[in-house]
Amino acid sequence: MLVSQEDAFQHLQRFVHTTLHQQALQSLSPTDDDNKREELLKLVARCYLKLGDWMSSLQGFNDNTMPQILQYYSAATDNDRNCYKAWHSWAFMNFEAVLYYKNQQGLEKNGVNTASPLTPPPSPKTVNPVISYAVPAVRGFFKSIALSSGNSLQDTLRLLTLWFDYGHQSEVYESLVEGIKTIQIDTWLQVIPQLIARIDTPRQLVGRLIHQLLTDIGKHHPQALIYPLTVASKSASSARYSAANQILKNMCEHSKQLVQQAIMVSEELIRVAILWHELWHEGLEEASRLYFGEGNVKGMFAVLEPLHQMMERGPQTLKETSFNQAYGRDLMEAQEWCRRYQKSNNVKDLTQAWDLYYMVFRRISKQLPQLTSLELQYVSPKLLMSRDLELAVPGTYEPHKPVIHIRHVHSSLNVITSKQRPRKLCITGSNGSEFMFLLKGHEDLRQDERVMQLFGLVNTLLSSDRATSKRHLSIQRYAVIPLSTNSGLIGWVPHCDTLHALIRDYREKKKILLNIEHRIMLRMAPDYDHLTLMEKVEVFEHALANTNGDDLAKLLWLKSPSSEVWFDRRTNYTRSLAVMSMVGYVLGLGDRHPSNLMLDRLSGRILHIDFGDCFEVAMTREKFPEKIPFRLTRMLTNAMEVTGIDGNYRMTCESVMRTLREHKDSLMAVLEAFVYDPLLNWRLMDSAAPKIKRSKGRSDTMSEGAEDMLEGVEVSRDKPTNKKAEPLHSIEDENAHKPEALNKKALDIITRVRDKLTGGDFAKRNTLEVPSQVDLLIKQAVSHENLCQCYIGWCPFW
Repeated sequence: MLVSQEDAFQHLQRFVHTTLHQQALQSLSPTDDDNKREELLKLVARCYLKLGDWMSSLQGFNDNTMPQILQYYSAATDNDRNCYKAWHSWAFMNFEAVLYYKNQQGLEKNGVNTASPLTPPPSPKTVNPVISYAVPAVRGFFKSIALSSGNSLQDTLRLLTLWFDYGHQSEVYESLVEGIKTIQIDTWLQVIPQLIARIDTPRQLVGRLIHQLLTDIGKHHPQALIYPLTVASKSASSARYSAANQILKNMCEHSKQLVQQAIMVSEELIRVAILWHELWHEGLEEASRLYFGEGNVKGMFAVLEPLHQMMERGPQTLKETSFNQAYGRDLMEAQEWCRRYQKSNNVKDLTQAWDLYYMVFRRISKQLPQLTSLELQYVSPKLLMSRDLELAVPGTYEPHKPVIHIRHVHSSLNVITSKQRPRKLCITGSNGSEFMFLLKGHEDLRQDERVMQLFGLVNTLLSSDRATSKRHLSIQRYAVIPLSTNSGLIGWVPHCDTLHALIRDYREKKKILLNIEHRIMLRMAPDYDHLTLMEKVEVFEHALANTNGDDLAKLLWLKSPSSEVWFDRRTNYTRSLAVMSMVGYVLGLGDRHPSNLMLDRLSGRILHIDFGDCFEVAMTREKFPEKIPFRLTRMLTNAMEVTGIDGNYRMTCESVMRTLREHKDSLMAVLEAFVYDPLLNWRLMDSAAPKIKRSKGRSDTMSEGAEDMLEGVEVSRDKPTNKKAEPLHSIEDENAHKPEALNKKALDIITRVRDKLTGGDFAKRNTLEVPSQVDLLIKQAVSHENLCQCYIGWCPFW
C-alpha cells in the first residue's frame, strides 16, 4: 500500500512524540549502557531532523510553519550535539528566516501590508525579528563549520552574508567574535576574496572584525593573503587603498621581506603585462571614443591625465626610455594644447592636440604587431635580477605543505598574437619545477577567480555523488591570480588548443576555406543581418546543408594513435562537454565562441576559458542577444559520433543536473556571494554594449586623422560582447550604480538561478523533472532558430 507524504509525516510525528520519546527518557536511567543511550539519542536527533525537512518540503516556510520547523531542528541539535546535518539545517533555517523577514520589511517600506489578520502585533522583544534569527544563525553556522569534515564553503559564505549585513548590530557582533575563536583559521582561506572585497565597508564594527581576522590570517598564512591584498592596495578607492595598506603594514611586523617582494613582483608583472606603448594606444582609443563619439571632454581628460602623469614621473626601464624618446616630445606638446584649451575653451586648441595624438596613435599601431617577444632586461630588469625569493609561486600555496618559492623568472616572454597580446611567462620554483602562466593585461580577472571558486564546489559535489563520481566527472580548473583591476596571471594548461585554432589548422591542411559556411550564407543573402527570422533560418540551413561540419570529429580520430585511445578521448570529450553545459547554464555563462573553448589534446576533455559574461548578461545585451543556454553546435554533436546527443551526453547532463539540484542550497550560497560582491556586481548593470554615435556638430572641428582614428574605434567596438575596455581605470566604486536598481537586478538573478535549480525555469507553476528540463535545454541549444540569431563571430555554423 502506498502511503502519501502527508501520512508519512504524521506517522513519523506520532512515532517521535510517543514511542521514541518514551524510550529516550527511559534510557536516561543510570543503569543503561552509555553507548546504547547515545545511539538512541542520535536516532531521536535524526528523526527530528527528518521532521523538519519533511515539514519544510510539504508546508513551505512561512509565518505559521517557521517556529515548528525551527523547533524540530533545535531538538535535533539538543539530542546530538555533534551532528553536522542538524546544526547546518538549524543554522540554514534561521538564515532563511532572516531573509524572509528582511523581505517582509522591504515590502512594508514600499507600503505593502504583509501582516495577515491572524498575525498578532509584535511584542517589544521582537521588534526586529531579523536580529533575533540572525544571532542563532551565526552560532549555528560556526558550529556546523567546526563539525564539517569536508567542504564548508557554503556555510562560510552564508556566515559572511550575515556578518556583512548585520555585523554592526551588537548582538550579532558578539556572536561573531565568540564564534571566530571556535573554528580553525584555515577555514577562512577559501573566502579571502570575499573578505578583501569588504575591507572598506563603512560599518565600523564589521570593518574592525574583518581587519582583525585578515591580520590573523596574515600571521598564520601570509603567502595566501599577500597577492589578493596587494591588488586591493592598488585600488582607486581611497578607503580600500588605506584599509589594505594598514593590513600590509601589520604584516610587515612579522613578514616584512615577503611584503616588499610581493609589492615589487606585482608592480613589475603589471609593468610587463601592459607596456607604455599599449597603455597609450588603449588610452588614446578610449579618449577619442569619449570625445569624438560622445562629446565627453571631461571623460577624455580623465583618461589622458593619468597617462601624462605617468610620463612626468619618468621612465624606469630601457623600453620606457625608448618610448619616451620616440613619443615624449609630441605627447608633451599635445598636453600643452590641452592645457590651453582648458584655459581658453577654444576647440581649435583641442584639434591641434588631437592631430598630435593621432600621429602618435598611428605610429604605435604600426609598432605593436612587431611585438612578438619581450626580454626582461629591457622591460623589467628588477624581475630579471630577482633570485631565490621568499614569495611563493603564484597559485601554488597550500596550507600545511612545503611552500614552493620563486627561484627566478625566465628572461624571455613570448607575446601571443591576439588582440590583447597576453604574455607567456615561465617561473622556476624552489622545487625545480617550471610553472607556466599567461600574463594578461587589459582584463579584470576577479570574476574568473570567483568562477573557479564555484567550480571547486561543483567538483566536490560531483565527487561525493555516486552516479557522477563513478564516471569521474569534474570541471578542469586552473589558477587565476589577479594582480590589479585590469591585469593578472592565469595558470597555463598544457596540451590545450582552442577549437578555433584546431579547426583553422585542420582546414589549412585540407585546403578548405576557414569561413566557407559564412561565404555560402553571404552568397545567398549579402544582407543577412537585416533578414527576418524565417529567412535567416533558411539561409543558415542552406549553409549547413552544403558543408559537412565534421572537422572536430575527424580531428579527434586523426590525432589518436589507436582506436582505444580515440574511444577514451571521445568519451572524455562528451562527458566534459555535458558537465560544462549544465554548470554553464546554471551560471548563465555566455559568449561561448570557438576561441573560448579549448580541447586537451591528450585526454580529449573540453576546457572553458574567459568567464566575463555570467548570469545571462549575453542574453540581455542590446545587439545580438544570445538565445541558446550553452554551445551545442553541429561540430560538437558530430564529434560525439554514432549516439550524438542521445547517448553519453544526455546521460551525463541528467546526472550532473540532478546533483546540482540536490545541492542547490550549497550552490546558491556561492552564487549569492558572487552576485552581491561589491567588486563584481557593477557588471550586472552593464547589459548593453556601448553605443557610439558621432555628434553631427563636431565634424567641422575634427581633424581628418582623428576621424580615421574614430573609425577604427567604432569597428573595434561593433562586436556584441559585454567585455569592457578598461584601459586605465576599472569600475570599483560600488556606488557607481543606484543601489535600488542593483538590488533589484541581483534579486532577479538569484530568483532565476533558483528556478533553474528547482526545475521552474521554463514554467514556475509546472516544476520539471530533470530529464524533461535537460531535454528542453538541449532542444533550445540545437534550435536553428536560436543559432541563426547569434553574431557571426560566435560561429553558430561550426
